[in-house]
Amino acid sequence: MESLRRRDFISGLSFLGAAAGVKAAAGSYHPTAKFDVKVSEVEYRRTKAGRQLMARIYEPAGTGPFPTVLDLHGGAWNAKDRKAEEPMDRAIAESGVLVVAVDLTLAPEAPYPACVQDANYAVRWLKTKAAGWNGNRGKIGVYGSSSGGHVAELLAMRPRDSRYNAIPLSEAPGADASVAYVAMRSPISNTFARYQNAEKLKRSAMIKNNTTFFVPWETIHESNPQEILDRHETITKVPFLIMQGALDDNVLPAVQERFAQTYKNAGGDVQYQLFEGCEHEWVAQPGPQTDRALEMVKAFIARQVNAS
Repeated sequence: MESLRRRDFISGLSFLGAAAGVKAAAGSYHPTAKFDVKVSEVEYRRTKAGRQLMARIYEPAGTGPFPTVLDLHGGAWNAKDRKAEEPMDRAIAESGVLVVAVDLTLAPEAPYPACVQDANYAVRWLKTKAAGWNGNRGKIGVYGSSSGGHVAELLAMRPRDSRYNAIPLSEAPGADASVAYVAMRSPISNTFARYQNAEKLKRSAMIKNNTTFFVPWETIHESNPQEILDRHETITKVPFLIMQGALDDNVLPAVQERFAQTYKNAGGDVQYQLFEGCEHEWVAQPGPQTDRALEMVKAFIARQVNAS
């Protein structure tokens, strides 16, 4: 796995260097580009309780079509909203990517799979809206953080799951929620291992977050990406980028690396990168490792959208 990390990191740097000297072709993406960004917000749906779920749109100035990425926030399924990854979302958009960050249903409002249903709906909704913001609807990517990474993995692996696409989209009833690629920071790729770690560390708040979200409790296994692979379920495989902090005591690096290796063994395309000296949410603070994460995400997007 170490050789996999080294090779993928070197290839990412090589792509960045090459992109800087290439004239942009129509519809292509070069991560070293710089764009002004307009930020706006719209409601994309309402929960059963009537709460507005908002989408925050980071739209590059230009005609595009720009690569389109849906951002799914973290918060242990119980907190946060579309603004959680504001610095990363804005920085990605400034390179010429339409980024749309959405609110998700929180566990106290409704447990699993409500937030996955939101994400599934958001992909279909974005496919109908992206062109209006000069985005390319043909290859929708996802950026997911922590619990948003867990949602992103389920979304990518089960895009047509009847449990997840249960919210109808009247303007495009035939649309599906398939995505082209997923970039993640600290995804919860093994839900039960994370719960066991919270128990070991006696983190009562994290334990409660799990018991509030996984109702009935057995869904912690049914929705566990690692166990989905271990059970050899039929899944859709899209390229994954997994960025993991070496000092993360929330999602353990060894658990994350095992998921990446299992996904690779199952025939999935996965780039796993360990960030030395970094904890669970290192990208929340500016610094060299945050800059490295940004450049890695942009290079990953470029490889996906510029592929022939």
